[in-house]
Amino acid sequence: MKHLLLIPNNFDTWNALPQDEVDAIMQAHATLQAELRANGEFVEAHELGEEATYVTTNGGERTVTDGPFMETKEIAAGFYIVDCADTARAVEIAGKLGESRLWPIEVRRMDP
Repeated sequence: MKHLLLIPNNFDTWNALPQDEVDAIMQAHATLQAELRANGEFVEAHELGEEATYVTTNGGERTVTDGPFMETKEIAAGFYIVDCADTARAVEIAGKLGESRLWPIEVRRMDP
C-alpha cells in the first residue's frame, strides 16, 4: 500500500536551527532511505523548491498565481512515497523523519 509522507518546512524555524540539528535531520534522511531501500519500502523521495505555481480555471478562464499562495510561512519542503504494509507502518516511517520533531508530517494513503 503506497503512502505519501509530506514534509513541511518553515524557513524562519529552519534557519534558526543550530547546524548540528540540521546535520542530524539530514543524517536521519540518509539512514531512513537506506533502511527503506533495504526492506523494499522505498519508492521515491524528493526535496521541493520553495516556489509554486497555482492554477485555477473558472468558466473556461485559467488564472495562474505564483506561490506559495496561502498566508503562511510553512511550505511543502519535500516528500517520500513509501510502499508498506499499512498506514500504521507509514506513520512509523514518518516518525523517523527528523522534521517530525519540528512540524507534523502529513501521511496520506495513495489509492491505486
